[in-house]
Amino acid sequence: MGVLGWVIMGLALWHFTIWLPDRFWGGIVGALLGALLGSVVIGTLIYSVKVGALDTPGKKATDIAVVLYSVPGALIGMAAFYLEGIRRGVVAE
Repeated sequence: MGVLGWVIMGLALWHFTIWLPDRFWGGIVGALLGALLGSVVIGTLIYSVKVGALDTPGKKATDIAVVLYSVPGALIGMAAFYLEGIRRGVVAE
């Protein structure tokens, strides 16, 4: 259940990329992949550090704080795809 929350949070943050120049590696789909991958990976890492084992939260362990664990990951993922797009010379049209 926590992974669903992380994916939805990454998707929600991805919607804000409409205000950025489209210089993401892979275009807007690359931004989506960066947001989703980053939110799930970082969300899992933060939750695993909290509980002390590599695990994902179930239905009873998922709350708003657990869902917010994915925010830094989504931002880092989108930033990574954006910087890679700049490095590869993607031009916004």
